[in-house]
Amino acid sequence: MTSPTDRRTVLLYLGAALVWGSSFLFTKVGLEGLAPAQVALGRLLLGAVTLVVVMTVLRRRWPRDRRTWGHLTVIGVLLCVVPFQLFAWAGQHLASGLSSILNATTPLMTSLAVALVLPAERLTRRQGLGIAVGAVGVVVIVGPWTYLDGGGVAAPLPAVLACLGATACYGLGMTYMRRFVTPLRLPAETVAAGQIAVAALVMLALAPAVARGPVTLTWPVVLSMVGLGALGTGMAYVWNTRVVDTWGAQRASTVTYLTPVVGVVLGILVLDERLHWYEPVGGLLVVLGIVVAQRARARTTAATGEPVAAPVPPAAGVGVQAPGAPRP
Repeated sequence: MTSPTDRRTVLLYLGAALVWGSSFLFTKVGLEGLAPAQVALGRLLLGAVTLVVVMTVLRRRWPRDRRTWGHLTVIGVLLCVVPFQLFAWAGQHLASGLSSILNATTPLMTSLAVALVLPAERLTRRQGLGIAVGAVGVVVIVGPWTYLDGGGVAAPLPAVLACLGATACYGLGMTYMRRFVTPLRLPAETVAAGQIAVAALVMLALAPAVARGPVTLTWPVVLSMVGLGALGTGMAYVWNTRVVDTWGAQRASTVTYLTPVVGVVLGILVLDERLHWYEPVGGLLVVLGIVVAQRARARTTAATGEPVAAPVPPAAGVGVQAPGAPRP
C-alpha cells in the first residue's frame, strides 16, 4: 500500500518535471513581449523573490563570508546568467520542443566537464561510449543533411550552438559546484537562493546594456514569466530537493528523461510546433548516451566507494541537491 509520503513525493516529482518541461514554452511565450535578456532578467528577479520567501519561511540562514558568496557568484553566472540568455536568444529561432531536447545534453556536458576539469576523474571506456552516443544524437538532432539542399531553416545552426553553449555552462557550473560549493555542506535552499539572488543582481547591473528594447506585457507574457520565474526558477527546486531527500539523487535525477517529453508535447499542443522525425530520434540517442554514461559512473562509484550524484536537471538553470546527497 502506498504511503502518503510516497504519494506526496510522486506528486512533487511530477510537478518538477512538468514545470521544468514547461520552461521552454514559457520562454517562447515570454519572447512575444520581451527581449531575450529581459526574459532572463524577469525569471531571475521572480525566482529570487520566491526563494527569499522560501528562505524566510524555512528559517534558513544566508551565507556570511565573502568566500562563499564568491563561489555562489561563479555558479550564478555559469548556471543562470549566461545559459538563461543563451536559451532565450535561441528561443527566437527554435521550436520550444527542440530547445527542450537540446537541454537534455546537460548530463553529458557535466560528465565531459568533470573529466576535463578534474584530471583525477578520467573517463572510463563506458562513459566515453555514452558521451559518444550522445554526441551522435546531437548530430542527428541538427540534421546536417538538411543543409545540403538549403532546407536546414528548421534548426538554425547558431541557435543550436547557443543551446549547446548553455548546457556546456551547466556542465562547468555543476563541476565547479562539486569542487567548491558542495564541500561547504550548505542547505540546498541556501545554495539555490544565494546563486539566484546573485545572478539577479548581475543581470540588473547588465540590464542597461543588454536588456533594452520595448516591453509588451500581455496576460500570456506575464503568466509565462511567473511560471518561468516563480515556479521554474523557484519552487521546482524546493520540490526537487524534497524528492532527493526521499528517493535519493540517482532516482530523483530520472526527471531528466521526462522534461524533454513534456517540452515537446506542450510545444505541439499549445504552440502548434512541428518536429522533424530526426529531432526526437536524436533526443532518444542523447538519453541513451546519458543512461550508458551514468551506469558506467555508478559502477565506478561502487568500486571506489566515492559518492557521485546523477545530474540534477537544470532546465531552470540551477543545480540543487540536498545536504549530504551525492555530489554532481
